[in-house]
Amino acid sequence: MKYETFVMERTQSIWEHKVEINLSESGVTPLTLGDLLEGREVLDTRLSYPPTRGTDELRERIADLYAGADPENVVVTTGTAEANYIAVLSLLEPGDEAVVMMPNYMQVWGLARSLGATVKSLDLREDLSWAPDVDDLRKLVSDKTKLIALCNPNNPTGAVMTEDTMREIAKVAGGVGAWILADEVYLGAELEGDVSPTFYGWYDRLVVTSGLSKAYGLPGLRIGWMVADPEAAAKLWSFKDYTTISATTLSDRLAAVALEPERRHRILERTRRILTEQLPILAAFVARHSGHLSWVPPKAGAIAFLRYDWPIKSTKLFERIRDEKSVLIVPGDHFERDGYMRIGYGYDAKKLEAGLSRVSEFLDEL
Repeated sequence: MKYETFVMERTQSIWEHKVEINLSESGVTPLTLGDLLEGREVLDTRLSYPPTRGTDELRERIADLYAGADPENVVVTTGTAEANYIAVLSLLEPGDEAVVMMPNYMQVWGLARSLGATVKSLDLREDLSWAPDVDDLRKLVSDKTKLIALCNPNNPTGAVMTEDTMREIAKVAGGVGAWILADEVYLGAELEGDVSPTFYGWYDRLVVTSGLSKAYGLPGLRIGWMVADPEAAAKLWSFKDYTTISATTLSDRLAAVALEPERRHRILERTRRILTEQLPILAAFVARHSGHLSWVPPKAGAIAFLRYDWPIKSTKLFERIRDEKSVLIVPGDHFERDGYMRIGYGYDAKKLEAGLSRVSEFLDEL
């Protein structure tokens, strides 16, 4: 199998520690270890191998996030990226068809193509506030459709699907016997209202993936998970035996601490506070360039997808802002959408203002 280059991840890995201001991140300012523990003691943790699918304590905490789930439904992974990787490997074979929501984090798209699957794009509609048209999905699926891959809340747009849309998608999947892979890593990072609904419990042939990197501000723990029915979870676990074996003991222990109900509530409230306080900074930037920039304001996640009308390719725009202003953004090309840029607004507010000021200087020059 020959893997396609994961352009966005490779580019960020090369440049995010070289530029002066990084606006390419899609999460909020990470918690410190002291912030997380707040008096909890972990120095007695023995650094042995943990159970390969996660400790009972952590899987119980994760299962509590999904009504009707129990620990047998859960497999802990090394980040959501591993969860998506294992899910795709377990569900797709060469010659299968996969329908992937677009724009999207390009991992599933690239991996499915590398496996020899035929990949079709379910395009989100900007005129529908970046929602999918379920009629489009009905036209895309066939008896060969093995997988429908979604990201909700969505990366890069920050859009959130309605429950009616989610239920209709489940009906379409059921009509052809397809699996749904629902990446829900931004669940809990909503700016307003309750936590968005999960796909879990609405459909049998389903794998939900998520983790602590985005909504929880704990990317350094590298903790993700897969939730599925017990038979599917057992199969997913068997694939994990060939990847990272297990998360680290400390990550497992600290993740269980983070997901204690009261502590989890405080962490998500912190995330919401960061998002609601800092989104106006980005909104002012868009307003300043309203003759050339437009957007659908995000409903969740520390990211926004901005359309521009300057006559410059998005990768070239990204390169010039990086090289001339030492600011890192994500070009729309990295999501197969030229004419857009993704900007993260969840990290330090002063750096956000300074970075956007530099980007404004560059755009004024255009």
